[in-house]
Amino acid sequence: MAEKRYVKLTKEQAALQDITPGELHQPIEVSQYNVRRCIECGQVLPETYQPPADEDWATGICGCAEDTDSCWTGLFCPCVLFGHNVEAMREDIPWKNACVCHAMCVEGGMALAAATALFNGIDPQTSFLIVEGLFFTWWMCGIYTGLFRQALQKKYHLKDSPCDPCMVHCCLHWCAICQEHREMRNHLSEDASTESTIVSPPPVQEMNSHDDNKDSTPTDEHNNLQIQPV
Repeated sequence: MAEKRYVKLTKEQAALQDITPGELHQPIEVSQYNVRRCIECGQVLPETYQPPADEDWATGICGCAEDTDSCWTGLFCPCVLFGHNVEAMREDIPWKNACVCHAMCVEGGMALAAATALFNGIDPQTSFLIVEGLFFTWWMCGIYTGLFRQALQKKYHLKDSPCDPCMVHCCLHWCAICQEHREMRNHLSEDASTESTIVSPPPVQEMNSHDDNKDSTPTDEHNNLQIQPV
């Protein structure tokens, strides 16, 4: 019979590994199952798939009169309305940050042009500088606000109306801000209506004392029975 030999492991040979409680019970992500599928046919969709942007806007670009509050706010304080739109779209960005960025582009460019005309007067060279500064700030504002409009369209699958998001803000900036505010307000109201559930209380159950007396009558008669001699 062969002799069995065992090798004794020491601490230097076998390194100890600390295992925290619950570490071995963590869920495992399987890439084959964590995929997006088509709702109609069930086929696996590629990672780069984006749903088609074919939804119409709730209101038109010139429908500012449908919401007078946002219309007046967008006309006199567009930076404030834009800040609230960004905060409603992304909760991680405070409305003050977006408001300051918008004010630096639009209101800052106007203030710079007014200061240039005030201190240097209006001449051909100054006029060209003023127009160039206003064009640059307006172009920067169109790109910045257009990116937010593009993110809004991706979220709700809205199509370009009437054209590219940046071009909409460059040509109809105030109307675009008001339209985005109305669009998000309509979607938020729809989400709130779908999430709210009405729970009806259970029917009130009442005990009828008349039926209880009827049920107790036989028992009382049974208790009153006496054994009589035959």
